[in-house]
Amino acid sequence: MKWRKLLCMLLVIAMAMALTACKSNETSDKEKGKEEEVTNGGESVDEEFPTMDSLKLGTDYTDIKADLKFLTHRTDIVNTRFQEYIKEFQKLYPNVNITYEAITDYAEDVTIRLTTDDWGDICMIPTTVQKSELPNLFVSFGTLENLGKTYDYLNNFAFEGNVYGIPSTVNAQGIVYNKRVFQEAGIAEMPKTPDEFLDALQKIKDNTDAIPLYTNFAAGWTMAAWDAYIGGSATGDPDFMNNKLVHSKNPFAKKDDMTGPYAVYYILYEAVARGLVEDDPTTTDWEGCKGMMNRGEIGTLVLGSWAVTQMQQAGDNPEDIGYMPFPITVNGKQYASAGPDYCYGINAKSSTEEKIAAMLYIKWLTEKSNFAYDEGGIPVVKGAAYPPTLQSFDGVTLVIDNPAPAGEETLFDQVNSESEMGINVENTHVQRIVEAAMDKSETLDDIINDWNQKWSAAQEKLNVEIKY
Repeated sequence: MKWRKLLCMLLVIAMAMALTACKSNETSDKEKGKEEEVTNGGESVDEEFPTMDSLKLGTDYTDIKADLKFLTHRTDIVNTRFQEYIKEFQKLYPNVNITYEAITDYAEDVTIRLTTDDWGDICMIPTTVQKSELPNLFVSFGTLENLGKTYDYLNNFAFEGNVYGIPSTVNAQGIVYNKRVFQEAGIAEMPKTPDEFLDALQKIKDNTDAIPLYTNFAAGWTMAAWDAYIGGSATGDPDFMNNKLVHSKNPFAKKDDMTGPYAVYYILYEAVARGLVEDDPTTTDWEGCKGMMNRGEIGTLVLGSWAVTQMQQAGDNPEDIGYMPFPITVNGKQYASAGPDYCYGINAKSSTEEKIAAMLYIKWLTEKSNFAYDEGGIPVVKGAAYPPTLQSFDGVTLVIDNPAPAGEETLFDQVNSESEMGINVENTHVQRIVEAAMDKSETLDDIINDWNQKWSAAQEKLNVEIKY
């Protein structure tokens, strides 16, 4: 898997070089002595186009003309639901044409394409994009302060007070499970600790024909999903990810109460080591696993709440698909990280008409399409109803990560990159756990010690103060 890490590093270097070139060659409209114009009810509007919070759908820019290309990771609905969205949006904006391009290996492909100016007009921003790069790549939707009056979960792609990415939906981080498999296995109560969960997986193996935990190892990106649980779900602390993790000594070390990052990765390592996963993780099938889960051939999948509806729609047994909190308990209470899925971004190099049309479409998707609710996610608009898939989270506290302190907005990115950990960016460090547990080449403690050493070395090189 070393080639994947090398590829990731090369992509980041390529992006940085491209951005430097773009910045050095960029000439503002004022320097050119030009101003692009669009029509807003007959009035001319220059490059200072409006923010998302100021736009009024169906009233503003109804005559705007634009052809938009939209890059998406949702290969499953690009020819169905997204086409329905286009038709509905065009009832308000008939002269805006939208073409979706579905990409299978989304993160790596789009990371490369973002090094050019003409990749399209809207994309789902990959996590490989660092915050300092945002102003060169994407349009600001408005200020964090003003947008925060209408929308939640805006911190992921906010930089220096501006928001460059609007969440398509928000996930509560838990585990997809098959209710019928749990019943047949004799699991009477939802597990609340790592060892209780591993015991439940053993019951599935002993009493059913289902695969207890399907890793989805071969898909790659599904492995990186495990990183989403090391913050709020494992600590109950909204400051952990963007503050304490960077300033902690040996943050991956084992805790006596089995909370924190170690407890998350312990579940994966032990499940593989105990034979509670598929026989050969290298042959897993992401699309195929949806039907397998629906038919009761899989007991659990560690994925965000967005995955529930996909499993329900993959067969004749949607009522068997449930969603449970991640099995870690902090001081007698369970928590669940809640954070954005992919965020919409608008190409900073698109024309003014395309930028405004793109912002109108994203506002419509966010406020009118019902996409987040239908996907089993939490809507971004304040006060919107939660979907039925999260009913089992009653009594579980949702944790929203606080932003980094002022002046440290890019510090996590720097430490994460310097240490080569790639948390929430790439998947090889999590795949390493599976490989080590399969061939017994490393213990989990060996891996964790290596991670802590790399993290500490990065902290030292970047002069990061150790506070915790």
